[in-house]
Amino acid sequence: TNGTVTARDTSGTRLATVEVRIADTQEKRYTGLSETDDLSMGEGMLFVHETEGTQAYVMRNMSFPIDIVFVEADGRIGRIVHASVDGVNAPYRARAKYVLEVPRGWANATGVEVGDRVVVPEDIR
Repeated sequence: TNGTVTARDTSGTRLATVEVRIADTQEKRYTGLSETDDLSMGEGMLFVHETEGTQAYVMRNMSFPIDIVFVEADGRIGRIVHASVDGVNAPYRARAKYVLEVPRGWANATGVEVGDRVVVPEDIR
C-alpha cells in the first residue's frame, strides 16, 4: 500500500510531502527499507503501529543512511534521528504511533523539526 503524508510546521505551513510505502503489519515493519537500494527526496516509508508507545528502530541490512522521524498519535514529531548505515547508537527509541523513514538529510533540507506535525491520511491510520 502507498500513500502521501505532509509535514507542516507549528503554524500549519506545508514544509514537505512524502510519497510513502506503508508498513502496517509486523512483517512489513520488520523488513522495512532493508530490501531497498535507495530513496530519492520525497520518498519514504511510513511505519504504522497499532497504538502509540515507545518504538525501537535499528538499521538492519540498510544500504543507505536515513532520517527516522518519530510521530505521536496526534501527528506531533517527538524525535528525529539522523541514522547512519552502521546503526551507531541503535536501537533508536521514542514514543510514536507512526515512524517516517526518509533519506538522510531530508529533515534539514525541508526544515522539519521536533514539534512540527506529520499529517497522516485517514485511510492510513
